[in-house]
Amino acid sequence: MTIIRVLDFESTGLPPDAAVCEVGWQDVLADPQDAGQTILGNGSGSLANPGRPIPPEARAVHHIGDAEVADAPSATAIFEVIMNGADIFAAHHAAFEQAFFGGGEVPWICTLKAARRVWPEAPGHGNQVLRYWRTLPADPTLAMPAHRAFPDAYVTALLLRDLILSGATIANMIQWTKEPSLLPRVTFGKYRGKEWSDLPVDYLTWIVGKSDMDEDTKFTARHHLRKAQ
Repeated sequence: MTIIRVLDFESTGLPPDAAVCEVGWQDVLADPQDAGQTILGNGSGSLANPGRPIPPEARAVHHIGDAEVADAPSATAIFEVIMNGADIFAAHHAAFEQAFFGGGEVPWICTLKAARRVWPEAPGHGNQVLRYWRTLPADPTLAMPAHRAFPDAYVTALLLRDLILSGATIANMIQWTKEPSLLPRVTFGKYRGKEWSDLPVDYLTWIVGKSDMDEDTKFTARHHLRKAQ
């Protein structure tokens, strides 16, 4: 079985000027030859001493205070533990976790990028939106509170399992993670809210050639421009 270790971090803010104050992980055991054998394995979480005060803006998200992490191990010590035994790391919006923890040579899966590929019709692609939209069988005693590291890792693990059961292969999800995100809908301009497949070729061409568009937007425009041609 392949061990996919799903991670979630809570932090003092946004990278690069931040540190981790909580780490959660939940293993997904996957048989690459039989999606139906994908199950959840071990999981846990730990507070981490970030070595700096936690600002009120961050506390308003996860409600972790300085006194709670004063005697906690460092994030580096916890990272050494979670490196052991993982074949693949995964996270929802994995770029956030990767900014704090590279994972060495272990490949990554971004469940946000995968979900946008597999379910472009979803009303949103946050892990809690997908939890309810996909009616994931989450144990509320494990899935709550949101915005804490282990509950969010647990929900993301259920989402990853659902992606595999829906036909997304591990190899494809690793490849999608290496690429910019394929956006499901236009979020700007006169076509805001439209599906990318509905955009005319001249508009897609304009997006590809416009230098100030973000990487995900230009990647998505190129994808649909190739399909249209």
